[in-house]
Amino acid sequence: MSDLRDYQGKLALVTGAGDGIGEMLARQLADSGLKVAVQDIRADAAARVAADIGESAFPIAFDVSDREACFQAADALRSRGPLNLLWINAGVGVGSPILTGKPKTIEWALGVNLYGVIWTAQAFTPLMAAATGPTHVGFTASTAALRAPQGQFPLYSTSKHATFAFAEALSAELKTKDIASTILCPGLLNTKIWDGARARPERYGGAKHMDPSISKPWDEAKSPDLMWPEIARSINDGGGYLACATDGDDTLIAHKTRTDAIRASIVQI
Repeated sequence: MSDLRDYQGKLALVTGAGDGIGEMLARQLADSGLKVAVQDIRADAAARVAADIGESAFPIAFDVSDREACFQAADALRSRGPLNLLWINAGVGVGSPILTGKPKTIEWALGVNLYGVIWTAQAFTPLMAAATGPTHVGFTASTAALRAPQGQFPLYSTSKHATFAFAEALSAELKTKDIASTILCPGLLNTKIWDGARARPERYGGAKHMDPSISKPWDEAKSPDLMWPEIARSINDGGGYLACATDGDDTLIAHKTRTDAIRASIVQI
């Protein structure tokens, strides 16, 4: 079922909704009858998506890696009413090694993919305390978190391992507050995450652009919209893990290989 039967008329916030998975979530939530705050660090991108959605959406721009900015935005959103659904989606793709990676690049990746998750949760989940009906927090991690870090994006991969781990810990804390949660792990999809540096704050060195020659795998990938029926089902069913693999059996094999290796290494002492 793709209709969010218990959320009509409720307020939702989606971070990183200026394009990609976040934009898809914002549009689908609005189509499902929610009022949606469309967040992005790029005010123009948030405004574009909100305007295209129409009266059921409005833009909100701030930097999720800036804790103070998150809390200021939460105070501003409070006047809109209680929050029933929060999707912590903002993330950046970083094609950088770790051993020789530039400090600002590493700080930026962790600032968004790790600290951004924590600061967003700290700032906005209190707005759920006064909500009537169900409340739900979604986290966008990655299938990269299910396999051993590899390839050309080790910094991205390891940061998404951290996203996944913190989402698990936060989900356990949210459960004590009767807030359900979904940890979404998408595979490779047609998004602009490969060029996430275009929105890098000045304190991380300012906007940059990745070489567009690397974009082909994303350009040819499936649309994020294909995940929506499963996401809606997870929200309706009270959440849990949701891995939407796009590479056939490769994610399953990589996950099994990793977990088998870890299991084989365990010794009792």
